[in-house]
Parts: sequence; C-alpha cells; structure tokens
Amino acid sequence: RYIELKHGRVAMLAVVGYLVTYAGVRFPGAEDIPAGFAALPEIPGMVWAQMIGTWTMMEMANGGFKFDGSDNAGTQEFPGDFRNGFIDFGWDKQSDAWKRNKRSIELNNGRAAQMGILGLMTHELMGNVSDILPLAK
Repeated sequence: RYIELKHGRVAMLAVVGYLVTYAGVRFPGAEDIPAGFAALPEIPGMVWAQMIGTWTMMEMANGGFKFDGSDNAGTQEFPGDFRNGFIDFGWDKQSDAWKRNKRSIELNNGRAAQMGILGLMTHELMGNVSDILPLAK
C-alpha cells in the first residue's frame, strides 16, 4: 500500500506540473525548454544530476529505500506518514475515523492522478494533446 501511496503522490505532482508547463509557465532561466516529452533531451546534465541527488536524499531521509514505508526515526503513525514528529497541522487531534477517511481520499486521488498522467502522456504521444488542453502551445 505504501508504494501505491508514493506513486499516487508523485502522479498528483506530475499532473499539476504537466498542466502548468503546457500552460506556458516556466522557472526563470528555463523559458526555452519545451513542455512534455520534448523537454527531456533539453534538460541540462547538471539539472539531471541535481534531480537525482535530491530524489536520493529524500528517499534516504524518509526510510532509506525500505519497501515497507517505515521511516528512520520510527515516528510514523502509518506508512507514508512523513511528519517525523515535527508538523502535524492538527492531525493528532482528529479521530481515527476522520484520519482513515482522509487517507482513503488521498489514496483515491492518487489513483486518479496515475490514470490522469497516463492519459496526458498517451495523448501527447498520439499528437493530439492540444485537443484536450486548450492552453497547450
């Protein structure tokens, strides 16, 4: 379940990033990088190195590549809980039923996002992404 949760979180970020870049929003200095798959060969090598380093550090800080989703600090309430005893935004004050409901909502939104990013990528490869995204350039 933890791996599905992690993939869902990544997919939610991917859908937002895909839509934002297709709308023409770019970071300063990256205005000339295209959106979608066309961006992959345009990304400089040092940016790839920074991304891979960041991903590795995040994985190591949040469990060190463990497949059960447990963290190194042992403070998780459930697999995928990365508060690490620091930030909870009132989570600890809620009932178990409320927490279970919110976790189910996140899992279902992640599943929908996985299908969404797959659909966006498929339509881009088919060449008709501008038909479904009116702001696509």
